[in-house]
Amino acid sequence: MAEPAETIGSRPRLVTLEEIKRDTEVEAFIIKANEYTGAIGYTEHGSRHANLTASIAYNTLKRLAHPERDAQLASIAAYMHDIGNLVSRLNHEHTGAALANTILIRLGMDSVERAVVMGAIGNHEEKGGEPVSPVGAAVILADKSDVHRSRVRNPDPTTFDIHDRVNYAVEHSFLRVDEKSKTISLELTIDTKLSQVMEYFEIFLSRMVMCRRAAQFLSCQFKLQINGAKLL
Repeated sequence: MAEPAETIGSRPRLVTLEEIKRDTEVEAFIIKANEYTGAIGYTEHGSRHANLTASIAYNTLKRLAHPERDAQLASIAAYMHDIGNLVSRLNHEHTGAALANTILIRLGMDSVERAVVMGAIGNHEEKGGEPVSPVGAAVILADKSDVHRSRVRNPDPTTFDIHDRVNYAVEHSFLRVDEKSKTISLELTIDTKLSQVMEYFEIFLSRMVMCRRAAQFLSCQFKLQINGAKLL
């Protein structure tokens, strides 16, 4: 059995997001995870979601003046955070952390950095998840802020459930990080003819609570703005 890269005489490498994106195993896992979530009726969890959350997580820590490497690790964790869905939606965060560890060992990532990435992936879900590091907090904020009509895969609006309807009603979403005021604001534009604001809270309140905890971990306040009105 081959030894991990970090134990065979070579120094651990600074694995980059670009390497992760080029990796054929990661690509296959994201494709299959997205197929399987689609098969059970979930919104898009593929390359669009992976790329967007990676960008948001990176920018969140950079705007708050965290070290460059922490921002890079946040982007890596965010890019891979949903790969566990290829096994099962249930506990996909824990499965995903284990899968990511195997991939990052192969690529030669340092064990401490792997631990940070695994902790972030393993704690990104509302049920039982907590912001355990700046990297993990950034992944939570990036993941939970991706609410948008482009994630809806059901082609028939007449059969939308509440999740499809709320996501489809969101015409614009943006996570604004203000380093001066120490606020992190999720700004949404919702077509209220398709879904009422109350429905958003009905299904996403636990996500907003988690975002608040993540923002607090980063010494910031979390705010929610819908159609120009500040609600949190």
